[in-house]
Amino acid sequence: MQDTVTTSALLDPSHSSVSTQDKSSTGGHTSSTGPQLSKPSITPVPAKSRNPHPGANFHRMRRIIAEDPEWSLAIVPLLTELCIQHIIRNFQKNPILKQMLPEHQQKVLNHLSPDLPLAVTANLIDNENYWLRCCMQRWPVCHVAHHGGSWKRMFFERHLENLLKHFIPGTTDPAVILDLLPLCRNYVRRVHVDQFLPPVRLPAQLRPGDQSDSGSEGEMEEPTVDHYQLGDLVAGLSHLEELDLVYDVKDCGMNFEWNLFLFTYRDCHSLAAAIKACHTLKIFKLTQSKVDDDKARIIIRSLLDHPVLEELDLSHNLIGDRGARGAAKLLSHSRLRVLNLANNQVRAPGAQSLAHALAHNTNLISLNLRLNCIEDEGGQALAHALQTNKCLTTLHLGGNELSEPTATLLSQVLAINTTLTSINLSCNHIGLDGGKQLLEGMSDNKTLLEFDLRLSDVAQESEYLIGQALYANREAARQRALNPSHFMSTITANGPENSVG
Repeated sequence: MQDTVTTSALLDPSHSSVSTQDKSSTGGHTSSTGPQLSKPSITPVPAKSRNPHPGANFHRMRRIIAEDPEWSLAIVPLLTELCIQHIIRNFQKNPILKQMLPEHQQKVLNHLSPDLPLAVTANLIDNENYWLRCCMQRWPVCHVAHHGGSWKRMFFERHLENLLKHFIPGTTDPAVILDLLPLCRNYVRRVHVDQFLPPVRLPAQLRPGDQSDSGSEGEMEEPTVDHYQLGDLVAGLSHLEELDLVYDVKDCGMNFEWNLFLFTYRDCHSLAAAIKACHTLKIFKLTQSKVDDDKARIIIRSLLDHPVLEELDLSHNLIGDRGARGAAKLLSHSRLRVLNLANNQVRAPGAQSLAHALAHNTNLISLNLRLNCIEDEGGQALAHALQTNKCLTTLHLGGNELSEPTATLLSQVLAINTTLTSINLSCNHIGLDGGKQLLEGMSDNKTLLEFDLRLSDVAQESEYLIGQALYANREAARQRALNPSHFMSTITANGPENSVG
């Protein structure tokens, strides 16, 4: 009988709760002001059935005591979720994505592994969040702005660049790169490679009887040092717009040899043929590669009459006057807008050739000749060209052994030129009188916004006053940008000859 009462108390807690309420309401005593209520007759639970251990409360609160301790009331997963999980697990063998609803596609993409083969994902997945995860897994530092803001483009460009930087001619299978082209050709627009490895030098195999006392036993073969030929690669990239190359070897350590940094003639001819056939190329850079006059002319010859080339950067090489003459010819036979020949060996004759082309050019907006040695003869030739040129906006002549004669002619240019916005004459010998001449030219100039005269021996007062004139020009340019309609109405009212700038 006692067992029966105990079981009923566990299964019907309301019974015990009522009795507890009644007891609490009466405080366990009989009220002195009202009629006495009789206590309900409840059979007490035997002391041995009151479980003192902690597990007793757990069993008392359970409604159903299942035999399976892991059983719960959670609902069974939806069939849709089960299908999505199956697709994710088997995506490599059976990639299903386009046939799904957008919300289901997103769930699949959020859980796909970044390690899936590119043959599966390259032309199937366009979701930027997936390629962001792929990039962040491989490279701790990612500047997606350098790749047009596209994570997918960034992944394929950097992946291709990594393969090129570690390609060893004669050792690495060319199929490693060629097999990637069908997967990345629609996404790669920029290729930047700052290392090209040469072939591996192997010990010469000595035949019996060839060894002599005068010969050393460890002589090495002298293989060709030609690097990876870019012809097939460039031809396979149908949207390539920028090619930035450095024929260099990084981290060579104790294996340093000068021929590791050699840009061979075969490399040069192969590269020239590749860029000539690439009609989408807008920017070409070949820097720090020991390019001399002969190789520069081979490269430039292939760029003559190029349909879309806008920028050529051959800085930090060994280009002299003959190479500069080739660049001058290119200015007359292309749509080039930016030319960079900084840190080369261009002297006065080369600068004069460039000046002659610049005088009649209508496309070039930036010319960089810093760290050459054009001297006053070349500087004056460029200044004469700027008196008629109507398109150049940026001129960098820093570190060219220029002095007062060049400054005198440039002051005349400043008085009449209305297109130049930035001039750099730093690290020259302009002198006190040259600074005064430039200050006089700035008094009539309303368009120049930047003028670098650091370390050029210009008087501090002249440099300060030139800075004040530049500030006024920048402020006027800012006002014109904020109120273009007011500026145009001023020109209409006063006439172009009386307008500012």
